[in-house]
Amino acid sequence: MLIALGVTGGIGAYKAVEVARGLQKQGHEVVAIMTSSASRFVGPVTFEAITRRRVISDQWEPGANADIEHIALASTIDLLLVAPATANIIGKLANGIADDFLSTLYTATRAPVLIAPAMNTNMFAHHAVRRNLDTLAANGVRFVEPGEGYLACGWIGRGRLAEPDEIVAAAEAVLRPPGPLRGRKVLVTAGPTYEDLDPVRYVGNRSSGRMGFALAAEAARRGAVVTLIAGPTSLDPPSVHQVVRVRRAAEMHAAVLEQAGDAAVVIMAAAVADYAPEQRVNQKVHKGADTITLVLTRTPDILADLGARRLAAGTGPVLVGFAAETEDVVARAAEKLHRKHADLIVANDVSRGDAGFEVATNAVTLVSRDGVDPLPLETKVRVAAEILDRVERLLAPAEVRA
Repeated sequence: MLIALGVTGGIGAYKAVEVARGLQKQGHEVVAIMTSSASRFVGPVTFEAITRRRVISDQWEPGANADIEHIALASTIDLLLVAPATANIIGKLANGIADDFLSTLYTATRAPVLIAPAMNTNMFAHHAVRRNLDTLAANGVRFVEPGEGYLACGWIGRGRLAEPDEIVAAAEAVLRPPGPLRGRKVLVTAGPTYEDLDPVRYVGNRSSGRMGFALAAEAARRGAVVTLIAGPTSLDPPSVHQVVRVRRAAEMHAAVLEQAGDAAVVIMAAAVADYAPEQRVNQKVHKGADTITLVLTRTPDILADLGARRLAAGTGPVLVGFAAETEDVVARAAEKLHRKHADLIVANDVSRGDAGFEVATNAVTLVSRDGVDPLPLETKVRVAAEILDRVERLLAPAEVRA
């Protein structure tokens, strides 16, 4: 996940370096945003070396898109963390003053916000600061309370920045809150399968893997231990516990059945080939006759095999399948739900230009034994969250059944 780390002008800024390291160790990407006064305590080069990203410090940096960079970042970050947060920045955020990059980003983002205050003891206790903190809390901002001890001003009291490991732990609690998926294995498949004809050609489909990757990332955000089994795709996989790469349907079948035994949830988002060439030749097939006959054979039905195995054992994971259709979408999904003994089928009309394969949005219908629930056109990230909301509700009945 991507975390924007706001660093403001206080002696605790040196601890923000360790906060950035700690967040990276948890698998997060970090982009540092420094106020002008923060650079008086720690140089931007330090954060750039650690994060391997350009430090953002100037709202008016020259460039075609410099003046809207805060909007672009606001829509992509998963968390805005301000550490240390001075009385000045707290006052700005509480009162909607957006006169630098960090305060402007705060007003633009809808990501969760976590603040670690750090200041003199009397400042922290001042009624104006307390009022601003209360305002932010009422707006949903969360805090890492400052510690007590020696302060840079020479006083002893409450106001020093919390230790880096406390701040990292608080960020993790925001990003991966306790819930039904936390600590449980979730198996997700993504992407297409390629069924080779010869060393040059293959039978495949247009799946990009975006939907499956979004599901894997969202499950990891909820604290699940995610195994992602991915077919050929050009996308970089999300940061999860394990990524297994496969190419053919038979390979995906073997990998899923091997991994599914101890999984709490299996989500079959991959577009697995239904048929594969009966025979693969070892040399390129050259042009010859005007026509060529290609014999295809059925590939293993992974979801059906999982459903049958669970039915026979009387226990097993929650099973989620996908139905990519071009007609009779809901009816075909309902039939698939019962035939394959699944708990949920995510149906989508891939004939639409704004949904399905190769685009960042999707419009799906969730089909279960409880009924049919159509979702509006949304980003695949948002669709993934909706699907996992439903999966979490399905987990309790599955445990009773087990």
